[in-house]
Amino acid sequence: MQSASSTFFRSHVQFAVFVNGLLLMGLGVAMLVPALVDFGTNNRDAEHFLICAVLVGGVGSLLAAAFRQERTGTLDRRTGYLITLSAWLSVSFFGSIPLAVASIHISMTDALFETVSGLTTTGATVLSGLDTMAPGLLLWRSLLQWIGGIGIVVMALAMLPLLHVGGMQLFLSESSDVSGKTFPRVGQFARAIGAVYVGLTLACTIGLMAAGMNAFDAINHAMAAIATGGFSTKDASVGFYNSVGIEVVLIVFMTAGALPLVFYASFLMRGRRALLEDEQIIGFLGILAAAILAATVWNISEGMQPYHALRVSAFNVTSILTDTGFATTDFSTWGSFAIGLFFMLYFIGGCAGSTAGAIKVFRWQILFASALRHLRRTLSPSRVMVLTYQQRRLDDDTVSAVRNFFFMYLVTFVVLSMLAMASGLDFLSSTSAVAQGMANAGPGLGPLVGPATNFGHVPELAKWVVMAAMILGRLELATVYVVLLPDFWER
Repeated sequence: MQSASSTFFRSHVQFAVFVNGLLLMGLGVAMLVPALVDFGTNNRDAEHFLICAVLVGGVGSLLAAAFRQERTGTLDRRTGYLITLSAWLSVSFFGSIPLAVASIHISMTDALFETVSGLTTTGATVLSGLDTMAPGLLLWRSLLQWIGGIGIVVMALAMLPLLHVGGMQLFLSESSDVSGKTFPRVGQFARAIGAVYVGLTLACTIGLMAAGMNAFDAINHAMAAIATGGFSTKDASVGFYNSVGIEVVLIVFMTAGALPLVFYASFLMRGRRALLEDEQIIGFLGILAAAILAATVWNISEGMQPYHALRVSAFNVTSILTDTGFATTDFSTWGSFAIGLFFMLYFIGGCAGSTAGAIKVFRWQILFASALRHLRRTLSPSRVMVLTYQQRRLDDDTVSAVRNFFFMYLVTFVVLSMLAMASGLDFLSSTSAVAQGMANAGPGLGPLVGPATNFGHVPELAKWVVMAAMILGRLELATVYVVLLPDFWER
């Protein structure tokens, strides 16, 4: 009689390995893009990318062939969680190999940090000298973010219909999308998301070129903006260009990336009503406007000229709230109120179903509504009050799930911050590094990990802590924690 563990391996792990093999094959193909760019510029990293493409594609092919699934039944939640977590871990590891063997000569830890930061669309970097770095490496960093933004699991969704699998729960386990099934079939959903994503990237590229950015930089920054990633081709980030036009274009598309990707398809079908009926979009835009106003007023009170205060506040607040991570100045030097404001923005984030990270607006809205109902019940215990969201009634299980998420997020933040402090970082650097990691936001606060520097000089333990924060934040905690439960591996 077969054991429960062997049954689990056959029914869950084998299929997860098979899907990972398909994803690694795709990653190997993606490595050919920077290889071609470096061949065109006679850079020696072209050979490294080509060898890595063959290696990673070959490993993926072997895994896909060895664990090939001719046909499988409905994909259950447990397999969805396993595929989600294993895909991010395996692609992060194999995606770091080109950086580890490249001419920039960085350690495997740094290469993995940069790759995890890219795939989780965090944008925190350990690299310097970006202005003179080989174009293939710069493009690979941007591609990692772009791939991470669309979601490795969403890419897998496009393959699953071919395998006769209904895999919508993969996307749900990754992004906690509350927008509902606008598209009834997974294939339609994946195609709609892909079309919107590519369309926004092209529009941003054209806008940046029209604003004065060269084509290569425009492509890289467009991929980072739509993915709300934040990797730049310059050490000074967007501040290098000192261009109002470029900043305005990026503000628009960073905001676009923080809205639900499915919203754009809905907007084309339903028009303005799609916007007015989406509570989280209205809430997100309201928070963005209020935060920009608060930062602008604060900077004016500190002696900054009104126009300049509005310009730097609008860009950097948008960058942090959308969890993008671009910067035009060192906003951690703006004073105590600004530091507190940006620290708070780390925990808010964008909309569910977007490329942004953090707790996300819809959870805050549900939590505040629940707290308000509790206060009203304190005054009128017999009063019947029903919570609704997006024109749908919220049951107690949904509200409880939001509360549990907040609890897990807070505990995770505290534990990882303590570990970062144990590595030798000070309080502000530790807490802001973990907060931005969990929010996938990019720069931290202060002189060590702020927007004026990078993570290259922080202790190695701190880098691993921040990497853990990035993965946990991107996969929204439960996807990771549930796999660690002994119950997960039982029949």
